[in-house]
Amino acid sequence: MLKNRRRTANQKNYVEVEVVRTKITLACTECKQRNYNMTKDKKTHPDRMETKKYCRFCKRHTLHKETK
Repeated sequence: MLKNRRRTANQKNYVEVEVVRTKITLACTECKQRNYNMTKDKKTHPDRMETKKYCRFCKRHTLHKETK
């Protein structure tokens, strides 16, 4: 687990805050190949992630969705 040191507004000292990131896999929606492994923060992105990325099997930019 990663830990960040964050400074609070009222205090001059640092407070350690845990940053929990989970591993995800992105798959191309057209050819169904699993192309990318990433991490994401569950608190900021609770639903499944979708993004346009380059698919080396389709040889173009396609929509990639998070898989289980």
